[in-house]
Amino acid sequence: MSGCLIAGAMTIALAAGGEFSLEWTHSVEKESWRERWRVEDGRMRLIEAAVKGSGAGMEPGPDGVFEDGWWVWQPSAPPVRELVLAASGKTPTGWQLCGVDCVTLGATEAEPLVLRPCAP
Repeated sequence: MSGCLIAGAMTIALAAGGEFSLEWTHSVEKESWRERWRVEDGRMRLIEAAVKGSGAGMEPGPDGVFEDGWWVWQPSAPPVRELVLAASGKTPTGWQLCGVDCVTLGATEAEPLVLRPCAP
């Protein structure tokens, strides 16, 4: 195992290199959005983002390229210690988090879910 994430009471094993992905359906545009992340030095770094379409709050990054039906780009954002995933129950899907395996988070209304790297 190349590390893990804590999501609420769950521990999620990460893929090789400490990578994981998040995918969800945008609440307004109803289009897919996905991100690839890597855990580095106890923080999470966004290494790639992609959107299936564009619209309200879904504009691709300035270096975005269209590949296989997705706008894909590499954001330049600093690493973060945690991600807070909303769980309104009003979106078409929950958050699909994939490390070694995939799990759906936040598909029903609940408190926001905090995602953090496991302690080294």
